[in-house]
Amino acid sequence: MYPGLLHAHNGFRWLVLIFLVFAVFLAISGWASKRNWNKADNLVGLILVIFMDIQFLLGLVLYAFVSPITKAAFADFGAAMKNSDLRFYLVEHFLMMFIALILVHIGRRKSKKKAVAWKKYKPATIFYSIALLLILAAIPWDRALF
Repeated sequence: MYPGLLHAHNGFRWLVLIFLVFAVFLAISGWASKRNWNKADNLVGLILVIFMDIQFLLGLVLYAFVSPITKAAFADFGAAMKNSDLRFYLVEHFLMMFIALILVHIGRRKSKKKAVAWKKYKPATIFYSIALLLILAAIPWDRALF
């Protein structure tokens, strides 16, 4: 079960990254050109939130129930904090991804609430961009290709 979930989580990351980069691009270009918010902008944000939620749920199942890495880390938490690899998966990866998930949700919510159509791009740009930076920092790049 672990290898299958890990491959799903690793593979799904690319969908999240593609949609997040695309959402950031749409937000920046819309904000810069003062383009009216349209259905495509809304749809990309919605799909991004859905993909982020699915990815987080896959990661949460791995983290809490299946991963031998987190099981080993929780068995001796003090030793895990001294080991940079275990600490990364136990604390850093989880927290940065959780914060990125929250930022994407906030960006989508704030952009929907703006009254002026072109002003919806500003919160989307800010929150999606910060989320993208956090995700890029928290990805275990040594596992990026499988």
